[in-house]
Amino acid sequence: MSSNVIASALLSFRYRLITLLLVVVVAGMSQGLLLPLLSIMLEESGISPDRNGINSAAMYIGIFCTMFFVERPVMRFGYKKVILVGITLVTMATFLFPFTHSLAVWFVLRLLVGVGDSSLHYATQLWIVSSSPSDRRGRYISLYGMAYGLGFSIGPLGINLLPLGRAVPFLVSCLFFTTVLLLVIRMKNEMPERMEKSAASGNRFVRTYRLAWFVLIPGLLYGLMEASMNSSFPLYGMRISLSQHWISLLLLAFGVGSLILQLPLGIWSDRIGRKPVLITCGIIGSLAFFGIPLAGNNIALLFVLFAIAGGVVGSFYSLGLAYAADILPRAILPAANVIASIHFSIGSIMGPTLGGFGIRYYSVHSIFLFLGAAFLVFALLGLGFRPKAQANAPV
Repeated sequence: MSSNVIASALLSFRYRLITLLLVVVVAGMSQGLLLPLLSIMLEESGISPDRNGINSAAMYIGIFCTMFFVERPVMRFGYKKVILVGITLVTMATFLFPFTHSLAVWFVLRLLVGVGDSSLHYATQLWIVSSSPSDRRGRYISLYGMAYGLGFSIGPLGINLLPLGRAVPFLVSCLFFTTVLLLVIRMKNEMPERMEKSAASGNRFVRTYRLAWFVLIPGLLYGLMEASMNSSFPLYGMRISLSQHWISLLLLAFGVGSLILQLPLGIWSDRIGRKPVLITCGIIGSLAFFGIPLAGNNIALLFVLFAIAGGVVGSFYSLGLAYAADILPRAILPAANVIASIHFSIGSIMGPTLGGFGIRYYSVHSIFLFLGAAFLVFALLGLGFRPKAQANAPV
């Protein structure tokens, strides 16, 4: 009897994990598609790069705002219900995009996409981490990152569906979301573990910053990089005479690089430590970004640089979370998760905004110069960081 119960529990865990990873893949596809697709459509409509960038930032404003209240609905209603609401919001907003050209309406729809994306990512991320065995948590966090990277890599290819009709890429995205929605409905809802009063009463966020400020920077840089590449790079590419086809393939190369190195970097960080891996990846990523303007419109060289940059910095978010789990007491780990998501949102808002203004007023290459400098500064800061606590320390 006990063996049957164990087998049933294992099967349930596997179904839940696979379903959650599929949700993350589809969410990644949606973000990977919407950012460059909408930027290209606005560029072709004659919208200036700075206004284009501000409109692109709306999704990340939605993500940012959601992180201040999403923890309570998850605690009250459970993971599953929050994921379902998130999927529904993103699907409805995506469906409405092709029916209007209004910048104001697109801004609101992007806000809704951000709220939905943030909700489902927070719930899936926390559900995977909290339900994973401690000896396999790092592996499952890497799988989460790989799932998102896979979706994000595939997403830009949807740009090539535009010749079939303005609405086709959006409808295909909605179809994928509807499919995972049906899978999530079959799952059993679970509630997060509530913190003890001693943990809840203290200022978890201040303590998290004090113990792990360096660990929280990767979320900011990942958001900055992701939003810049998917919102500002299409504008950069069109200005150096790259076709939409090559733009989508270069973004794919960036995502594939991240996908290939996600798990190896996670395993490497298990062996030698998160900090050396993060610093090394920051330096290599910085050099790759600085090299992109020098490559001009040389497609072969751009492919190599994009694959290298994507490979080394595409794991930043998941490695940052793994590092946080290494050095923070478990009771304040959810606070680190919230802060990392907020940092991701801030970086994502900054990315397209700075990219749009930089392209218009400074240099067409400014996006890559800024990213290169940001990752270099991060690597230098890492040399001075010393962890002050261990994950099993008392609260």
